[in-house]
Amino acid sequence: MRHPAFVFAIFLLQAACAIFFVSDILSSFVGITTTPLPWELREIMEIWAAFGLIVGVVLGAILLRRAIMDRREAEIRLRRASGAFMVLLAERFAEWGLTPAEKDVALFAIKGMSTGEIAALRCTSEGTVKAQTNAIYRKAGVSGRSQLLSLFIEDLMRDEDGTLRLPVPQTAA
Repeated sequence: MRHPAFVFAIFLLQAACAIFFVSDILSSFVGITTTPLPWELREIMEIWAAFGLIVGVVLGAILLRRAIMDRREAEIRLRRASGAFMVLLAERFAEWGLTPAEKDVALFAIKGMSTGEIAALRCTSEGTVKAQTNAIYRKAGVSGRSQLLSLFIEDLMRDEDGTLRLPVPQTAA
C-alpha cells in the first residue's frame, strides 16, 4: 500500500463519490432540473457512492496508521543512530587517548563550532583550542576537521562485517 498510484486511486474514488453527493445537493439548491432516474437505479448509485466513501475512509485510516508507525520507527532508528554515534565517539576518543579537554574540543569541533566559539565556551584562548585541535588531529591520524568527521561517518556506514555500506541511488519510479 505504499504505492503513490494506490493512494491516488483512493483519492479519486473518494472525490468521485463526494462529487456525486455534492452535485445532487447543489443541483437542488441552484434549481437545476434533470430527468429523474428510476428510484431503484438512484438507490444503487447512492449505495455504491456511500460504499466508496467508506472504503476510502477505511483505506485512508490504514495508510495514516502505517505512516504513523513508519514515523515512530524512523524516530527509533534515529535515536539508535544518535546513541551509536555517541558510543562511537567515546570509543574513538578512548582509543586515541584524548584528554578530557581534548574530548570537549573534539565534540565542539565535530558539531561545527569555530575555534573562537569553542574558546569562548571553554573560557580559554583560541591558541589553546588550536593546540588541542592539532593534538586531536595528530592522535586521530588526520589533517583536519573534515577528515576527523569523515572517520565517524565512515564508521557509521559500515556493516557488521566491516564493509562500507554505500547508499543506493534513488531512481524515479
